[in-house]
Amino acid sequence: MIRSAHGTRRTRRTLRVSAVAAAALLALNACSSSGPDAGAASRPSGSSAELSGTVTVFAAASLEESFTALGERFEKEHPGTEVAFSFGGSDSLAAGITGGAPADVFAAASATTMKLVTDRDAAAGAPTTFARNRLQIATLPGNPDRISSLKDLAGAGLKVVLCDKEVPCGAAAQKALDAGGVRLTPVSYEQDVKSALTKVELKEADAAVVYRTDVEAAGDKVQGVEFPESADALNDYPIALLKDAPNPAAARAFVDLVRSSEGRRVLSRAGFLQP
Repeated sequence: MIRSAHGTRRTRRTLRVSAVAAAALLALNACSSSGPDAGAASRPSGSSAELSGTVTVFAAASLEESFTALGERFEKEHPGTEVAFSFGGSDSLAAGITGGAPADVFAAASATTMKLVTDRDAAAGAPTTFARNRLQIATLPGNPDRISSLKDLAGAGLKVVLCDKEVPCGAAAQKALDAGGVRLTPVSYEQDVKSALTKVELKEADAAVVYRTDVEAAGDKVQGVEFPESADALNDYPIALLKDAPNPAAARAFVDLVRSSEGRRVLSRAGFLQP
């Protein structure tokens, strides 16, 4: 069964559950090693027959819909496994990993935030870019303020929300604003892209600069507006198996699924671009 958490408080709860699950799995392996199936340990690493237990995946908030779908597929393909997700701002997730939070896989929304993990030697090997994302302006349904460009966001009285500048979607938005020569003061900076989009969905803001994938996932709750400066702020999404992964075999298989043709199809349907 897929487990997921979004936001700082729920992320911490999921980490505690994941730690318990990892400990339980280790205990189970220790007990079973002396039984009649002890020879199972000699099976090739990564074979689907031996995959079991929880795979804990830390992933950027913008991956929630597509990764949840891939997690469900993974569990069907590997009975006995469970994928536990922690979705949130990539910088916060990276800080959790480098701070010792138990996780198997990290999928970030930018190479910069992935570097926070690789610089601390917390990744097992080089990360792989598996997708790209592009920004859109999310407006209220019907676009009542007739926003058609980034410059329109600087209009008097317009309430605009951005992601925090330390978060990949915020850094990309600032890059696009700089490219368009636009200066604006948002009503708030949000910790991740889902939080920024929610402000518009709840009509607490008139517009937000978010990823196209999140606009598509929101359906008719918002309306997306393309703008040319988004081409100057594409974000690459890298994924990595973590060095201290509690369940490395299953983690490697999940990374393989994300990078597979099926993974690309799921990501493309969500609006992601191929790297």
